[in-house]
Amino acid sequence: MDLGVKVILISGRSVMGITGLAKELEFEKRGGIIAAFNGGKTFDYQTGALIQQLFFPKEVIAETCAIVRKYGAQPLSYTDTEIVAETDTDPYVLAECKCNSASVKKVSNLPEFLDYPIPKILGAGEHERLVKAREEFLSLYSHICDSFFAESYFLELAPKGVAKDKALARICEYLNITREEIMACGDGFNDIPMLEYAGLGIAMKNAYPETLEKADCIAPFTNNECGVAWAVEEYILNM
Repeated sequence: MDLGVKVILISGRSVMGITGLAKELEFEKRGGIIAAFNGGKTFDYQTGALIQQLFFPKEVIAETCAIVRKYGAQPLSYTDTEIVAETDTDPYVLAECKCNSASVKKVSNLPEFLDYPIPKILGAGEHERLVKAREEFLSLYSHICDSFFAESYFLELAPKGVAKDKALARICEYLNITREEIMACGDGFNDIPMLEYAGLGIAMKNAYPETLEKADCIAPFTNNECGVAWAVEEYILNM
């Protein structure tokens, strides 16, 4: 960042799940962009300028939750400070809480509770069940929604236009840079569009096979072994 490189934290996680890292990187002083919910809420951390914000269509919230439940998975969503779900014991729901450093707020009826604008609904459960839920969801709502996997056990149910590559395109406009100037690092299914969009797409060693196939380069380390730090040193500091 001291070299004039702008850092973008783009994730399927909520704002609260990214803020800790932004503070660690001193975004408030140095500047940086947060793109939470796969770009559903994208903003300049230092100035607060909103770059993009998209909301899940409220008219299909109830049916979306019903579809997820139908296949034995758990629907959940978010407040500014908590994960909201109809259970506080499901291991997949708790995994999402851990990802976001958040607690779960248990409610009796999720669609009724969600009477405010939400960025997305997440289906949490076994992959095979979520695949079936995704098929039915898209058969009904592909004209107004998108759906993709963040992890094999997390199904993103999002408003139309939400994806990491689309978020990067908006950020490029905001920063007045080209896609060729972007280096992106990732390991998940939802990172594939971002890696393909960026001028240089680097997959972590532990990325899903489908993600590895789409990368320009594969880091020799996992994301837990400082794979991103390797990429920064190799392609920015040593250039």
